[in-house]
Amino acid sequence: MAKKKSSHLELVLIQLISDVLEKSNNEALNYKQVSAKLNITDTAARETINEVLKDQAKKGIFTEPEKGKYRLKDLKVFVIGKVDMTADGAAFVIPDDEFEKDIFVSARKLHNALNGDKVKVYIYAKKSGRKNEGEVVEIIQRLKTDFIGVIKISDRFAFVNVDDRKMLHDIFVPLSDLNGAKNGQKVQVSITDWPEGAKNPIGRITTILGEQGENNTEMNAILAQFGFPLEFPKDVEKEANAIPEQVTEADLKNRKDFRDTTTFTIDPADAKDFDDAISFKKLANGNYEIGVHIADVSYYVKPGSNLDKEAFLRATSVYLVDRVIPMLPERLSNGVCSLRPNEDKLCFAAVFELDDRAHIISEWFGRTAIHSNRRFSYEEAQEVIENKAGDYAEELTKLNELAYILREQKFKNGAISFESTEVKFKLDETGKPLGVYVKERKDAHKLIEDFMLLANKKVAEFVAKKGKGKGKYTFVYRSHDSPNLENLGNFALFAARFGYKINMKTDKDIANSLNFLMEDVEGKKEQNVLTQLAIRSMAKAIYTTKKTSHYGLAFDHYTHFTSPIRRYPDVMVHRLLASYLNNEKSADADFYETASSHSSAMEKRAADAERASIKYKQAEYLEENIGNTFLGIISGVTEWGMYVEIIENKCEGMIRLRDIADDFYVLDEKNYCIVGQRKKKKYQLGDEVKVKVKKVDLSKRQIDFTLVQD
Repeated sequence: MAKKKSSHLELVLIQLISDVLEKSNNEALNYKQVSAKLNITDTAARETINEVLKDQAKKGIFTEPEKGKYRLKDLKVFVIGKVDMTADGAAFVIPDDEFEKDIFVSARKLHNALNGDKVKVYIYAKKSGRKNEGEVVEIIQRLKTDFIGVIKISDRFAFVNVDDRKMLHDIFVPLSDLNGAKNGQKVQVSITDWPEGAKNPIGRITTILGEQGENNTEMNAILAQFGFPLEFPKDVEKEANAIPEQVTEADLKNRKDFRDTTTFTIDPADAKDFDDAISFKKLANGNYEIGVHIADVSYYVKPGSNLDKEAFLRATSVYLVDRVIPMLPERLSNGVCSLRPNEDKLCFAAVFELDDRAHIISEWFGRTAIHSNRRFSYEEAQEVIENKAGDYAEELTKLNELAYILREQKFKNGAISFESTEVKFKLDETGKPLGVYVKERKDAHKLIEDFMLLANKKVAEFVAKKGKGKGKYTFVYRSHDSPNLENLGNFALFAARFGYKINMKTDKDIANSLNFLMEDVEGKKEQNVLTQLAIRSMAKAIYTTKKTSHYGLAFDHYTHFTSPIRRYPDVMVHRLLASYLNNEKSADADFYETASSHSSAMEKRAADAERASIKYKQAEYLEENIGNTFLGIISGVTEWGMYVEIIENKCEGMIRLRDIADDFYVLDEKNYCIVGQRKKKKYQLGDEVKVKVKKVDLSKRQIDFTLVQD
């Protein structure tokens, strides 16, 4: 709508009229017919409809093919989409229909819509050459109404300054809704109202997270920010506590008994939930029976129970720097289901007979009972593997040999090896970081990983084969698409600057050249930058019933079977496998597809929360180093600055372009660099630079550097 500012009421009327015309297959109607379809009989109101039709026909929204009769000029007058806020308060609405272009909405035409909200947008008649512009007419669904921030209280009112950078409004809190919060505390606030025309939303304090800057407060704030609950509901805890820890004779019915077979677990030293164990037996024919036994969570967590509903909602355990927020209450995750040593435990297993060359001679899937003989930490198992001496040295040595063969086979078939660095912190008893180090992955880690991959792959293949000829069986797969060639092409151009060649002729060529790159780059300063960029050029792995293959692993069928204590999809996989082993009919595909999408979304949210906790600890660590100089690698470039990762501690911060004093720098997006406009000096992704820690903002988890120029 060109120059005259339209009122919100007028937009609502345009929407109602447009809906009527659209439902009438865009047949030309007069104002009386439109009014009748809207059940409007009042003369003044009908006249208003007539005015809107005439007015909007002049502005190009409706056309008048015959006198007094109107139809829509363009059926797409209103579009539904998601709000993506910009830093200045305006937004783009990204339409649900992927063929529609994004719609620009100025700050004053957002009408209280917030980042991520699902909205209906009215699109203005477009002037030639201009981008799509619009106005929000309806907020269909709020992405979130709860926010985290610091409360400021005065004599008459209070405001919460929200941490979320895309929430540009403070939230007004009446003194009657403080819920005991004190000035300066970190709180969770829930928006209760936002009157039309009011600058700020109104909210009430729902949770007091604690004093700003305290470790516990900040970790809980991250969990609350990403929508993870801080405790289990009482009815869920009650159900968990009612489950007996002891395995009874009744529990052992219809299970293969492996309690006399050598079995052990290998996990991180600080792990408390052990959800996988390996059994090992040398057979009379010289082959090996190797069982991958997984905690039988689905035996205890029944569909429709409070425990199941809560596990489904959470969908995953969340791993922050200093704590785990489990998917299941501790009684199950660390007790009943955890495969602790010297206890009888119930499992669901994939058992294989392998020869010396790791060929699979036979396979069996079903419920088992085990009695773990030993709980190894990765470090302990590694020591036995390296020295070929110690507890179960013979078994571990053979398992490691077989794992090497399985791994070699996997890479031969086109799997890609991404060894990105994992940052860990040394914390004191208050959670303050004393040091940062990179976690090493050795043979003990890879051994467990390779046998878990084998079980996941074979379970998926078994169900896919079983469904052949009977119509496909519904199953939850872990699917990974092949990369978008344009993204990969951009990455190949960048990798070429470091002397690495990516052959893009076939999927196998891509995999081989990426593996060569990953091997070659290991331990070099550019390892993390190249690995992260390579991962970003790949598609994301998701849970789905629709696609079975995993590009990154080069498996035609793949699922997640091995971690039901911490992942809900694995619980679903156990249930489905049990059902198909009993020759039951295929499960409801729509239900499992919806559950898979939810699990994929929660997995992403958990990863974001984990990243936020790492960012917070990195910022806290560097707060003690303000003014100190470090050597770093340029890890990202944007139009407002460049990100630098410090080599020695992997902490990442930003140098703002406006702070580089020797020239005016702008982004060259295509070549991953920033360029000085006068002297043409370039700072390229992957370049080594010297930085000084300038400023740390803990609440925003932001680190600012200044560039130290020679």
